[in-house]
Amino acid sequence: MSSIQNVKFIGSYKIVDPVNIYGCEISENVFIGPFTEIQNNVFIGDNSRIQSHTFICSNTIIGKNCFIGHGVMFTNDEFKNNKIEKNSDNFLRTELGDNVLVGSNSTFLPVKICSNVIIGAGSVVTKDIKEPGIYYGNPCRKK
Repeated sequence: MSSIQNVKFIGSYKIVDPVNIYGCEISENVFIGPFTEIQNNVFIGDNSRIQSHTFICSNTIIGKNCFIGHGVMFTNDEFKNNKIEKNSDNFLRTELGDNVLVGSNSTFLPVKICSNVIIGAGSVVTKDIKEPGIYYGNPCRKK
């Protein structure tokens, strides 16, 4: 059973059930696959595609024309001092520019990714990416 609450939809979209989506903004012509969770304070830009089994945590921005593969995980807490951040005001932010393609099973720590980047499948993105190109690995590095 799906739960879609307090979502601002801008234009057309396609969602395949079941999903858990709340408190976010979904732009024009966005696809969201099944078994996906999108939390509050998330923005997804025009023509982006979110594949199944993906988790997009609070404070994530995904630009226009992005592709997020199956099973991609976004985080907003670095667990500093071996503690879980419980105050949502202190959650960190992840930003993906436009035309970012993310391979399946990648994981993002709170980072900023510029436009026109490809992230290979299974990558662990631990640092900002400031230059377009192809990146992959654990930790994720430029090809």
